[in-house]
Amino acid sequence: MTTDEILFGVGLTFVLAVGSQVVASRVRVPALIILLPAGFVAGALTDDIHPDRLLGPAFSPLVSLAVAVILYDSGLGLDLRRLRGRPRRTVVRLIVVGVVLSWAFTTLFAAPVLGMSAQAALMLGAILVVSGPTVVGPLLAFVRPDDRLQRILAWEGSLVDPVGGILGALVYAAVLNGGHGRGFGHGAVQFAVSVGVGLAGAAVGTAVLWLLLARLRLGDVPATSAQLATVIAVAAACDMVRDDSGLIAAIVMGLAVVRLPGFDVPEERPFFETLVQLIIGLLFVSISSTITPASLRHVVLPALGLVAVLVLVARPLAVWLATLGAGLSRGERGFLAWMAPRGIVAAANGSTFSVGLVAAGIGGASKILPVTFLTIAATVTLYGLTAVPVARRLGVTRSARARPLLVGGDPWAVDLGRALRSAGLEVLMWASSEEQRGRIRKAGLELAPGELLAAATGRGARLEGITSVLLLTDEDDFNALASTVLHRGGRVPVYRFGPRSREYGVVAPYGGGETLLAPELTRLAVSRRHEQGARIVARRFDGPVPQEDDLLLLVRPDGRLVPADSGGTPTPQPGDVAVVLGPVPDDPALPREPPGPVPG
Repeated sequence: MTTDEILFGVGLTFVLAVGSQVVASRVRVPALIILLPAGFVAGALTDDIHPDRLLGPAFSPLVSLAVAVILYDSGLGLDLRRLRGRPRRTVVRLIVVGVVLSWAFTTLFAAPVLGMSAQAALMLGAILVVSGPTVVGPLLAFVRPDDRLQRILAWEGSLVDPVGGILGALVYAAVLNGGHGRGFGHGAVQFAVSVGVGLAGAAVGTAVLWLLLARLRLGDVPATSAQLATVIAVAAACDMVRDDSGLIAAIVMGLAVVRLPGFDVPEERPFFETLVQLIIGLLFVSISSTITPASLRHVVLPALGLVAVLVLVARPLAVWLATLGAGLSRGERGFLAWMAPRGIVAAANGSTFSVGLVAAGIGGASKILPVTFLTIAATVTLYGLTAVPVARRLGVTRSARARPLLVGGDPWAVDLGRALRSAGLEVLMWASSEEQRGRIRKAGLELAPGELLAAATGRGARLEGITSVLLLTDEDDFNALASTVLHRGGRVPVYRFGPRSREYGVVAPYGGGETLLAPELTRLAVSRRHEQGARIVARRFDGPVPQEDDLLLLVRPDGRLVPADSGGTPTPQPGDVAVVLGPVPDDPALPREPPGPVPG
């Protein structure tokens, strides 16, 4: 290739990768629905985008290392402390039973229907056992299922990828070597060896990361570079010893960094997250560009038949067996049965293994990559377009209404929580002292676990369904500092009351985030008025809010929370519920009843 052709191919790949993701975010569909056809069409129109021409033999190992980076980032987002008891056992069963059944059904279907040899059918079955966080995560973000389903599917998608990668490498080696008459025992030993190599690499990589991040305490930029270099180096070393064992090392390193003491990896990793999204786009565009229209001509209908078997038979059967006695509802089991898209690891393995098998003369090996491509495209499109209505039909989605997290446990903050609950919102509260936590429990409000406050700093907020954070503690500096940290992530809106004065406090006068009201209604003023007998209540008004009441928040009919911030006091519309701070009563000694349901 000439220099101009290389520059054109590289530039076009980046434009398609990023452009497809931008378009997907605008039309609110999973990015893969656009990435796959974009790469396929580009590959059909020009050879300059083909990775085999651009990168040659370096393409396959680069794909493996790129997937390792994706899995490491996925591991950073998984916390074993949030997966306990039955959900953990369910994830293990889903992986074991799902891998076995998907492999078996694909192999049995592919040999007679797709016209593959037994070796090629075994290879295709091993490739299609994986799902992956690159497709499951975006789909869950659209669907917003309940917490338990979210965790089970996120963990299954992340952990099945390295298992499938190693299984594919073992089957590939066995097919090329003709098996040598070795049975299941030999394969199990080889699998255990690959896992052992991956775990050993993870131990070394975790020790290096501990030295760099915990002992040397590198800054944000060098710490991110150190993580990236360590993951790539360890994954490369493991793959040199055993194929695809680097995937095990990568995800275990991510899990270790999150779980072990001494590490201080920020919840928000904008560079790493941007890099991962770019890698995903580049991989899918590059791999799909290698598919030619001619290779699809005779496999479209059989491939769609295979998808039907996987979606309608293999996955439901695996879920039924794996969730026996798991305590899941019928709707939860039904949604698990309707969520098994194929992703980047299937594409990477299909691209890598098919080339070697075709060169070795394995019958039907040339169909592996096109069938894999069609399976990914069909499953992602099917689940992407139907997951939301199916989840709603099964009743497993979170409520569309706001789910605010109130931080603080003073009496007036608890009063605000009760008022929001009476307006129909699912209110969470968090407080540091046991006295405040007891006050929250006594009020009948849901007390959030300690880690939920930390989760609100980034991706955890979306995982837990938090829609906004209200900082209501009696420390203005804490509220200001926390609003700055949370607001920087940009995941959910953050609100607080203004400080008692512009001169008081170290951080409060300069903190970021929004304020609930105009600066003259401070946190101290609200607290004092509440002590004097003013009530925080939720009411419906036919017109403007009376002058004696101070509007704090509006709850729209669809459950959205609109604060009366410094940008202007919103006007209640028909159907809105206004949360207001009432006037101080003439006789503050009169008993005050907690707010009840909002009157019709």
